[in-house]
Amino acid sequence: MPRVAFVVNDRRARDPARLHARLARTALAAGWDPLVLATSADDPGGGMTGVALAAGAALVFAAGGDGTVRACADVLAGTGVPLAILPLGSANLTAHALGIPVQLTAALAVGLHGRVAHVDMAAADGMSYLAMAGMGLDATVVGGTPDALRRVAGWLAYGAAAIRWLAGPPSSYTIVLDGETKLTREARSVVVGNTGLLPGGFTLLPDARLDDGILDVAVLAPASPADWAVLGSRVLLHGRRGDRRLERYQARRVEISADAELARQVDGEMLSPASTLAVRVRPAALLVRVPS
Repeated sequence: MPRVAFVVNDRRARDPARLHARLARTALAAGWDPLVLATSADDPGGGMTGVALAAGAALVFAAGGDGTVRACADVLAGTGVPLAILPLGSANLTAHALGIPVQLTAALAVGLHGRVAHVDMAAADGMSYLAMAGMGLDATVVGGTPDALRRVAGWLAYGAAAIRWLAGPPSSYTIVLDGETKLTREARSVVVGNTGLLPGGFTLLPDARLDDGILDVAVLAPASPADWAVLGSRVLLHGRRGDRRLERYQARRVEISADAELARQVDGEMLSPASTLAVRVRPAALLVRVPS
């Protein structure tokens, strides 16, 4: 009987013991030998994924939010062992991009019976991720949104937290794409996406794909409440039009520098503030289970 491991962020579960039992029961019924492992404050999932591989797991589920998925994926990349996702977080950007259902039973079915696909990963200052990295306002919002509020309000928590920072000043950015194209912009944030979705399912980067070997870059530079309204409508309506408020680019390697130390985030995990962020794509680095 092949072994399947579930790496579970218990903080995202209403009843962790009941969830663990259900995962084990479902795996056994599908012909898998289950191993259920819980993350901790010191280990968001990478260490437990290593334990799963050492125990012979042929499939690993990340049960949690984007941070749990990122930590598990980082260890599984290049091993040939597929990752499956049970979305339990407030954003679940990678799960949305892959078409993973939010409902637990359906997500389990995809993980246990879906097809295996190759997807890209990215690395920001050496930290691997699947969805988005950002520098500036987006990272400030992520870092300033209380975890308790995210658990209660989900993606709406980010919107509520963002309001206090919308009127802030821009920063001066220099952005180098693939070592060739150099951009100098006054902007609020620069985002480098392997996927294009924001929390809530809104589309910031409509051309982003997890399997195209390319990173998508958004430079957000709204200068007034009216600009924010225009930018928001484009995101809500999946618009592709670009202008000074929102510019989009593609590259395999992105180097960002700013005139001050700014907040930085990778798949919802905060990096230490800095004035630079270097991102590169890792093509077809990971196997994932997706809907058939």
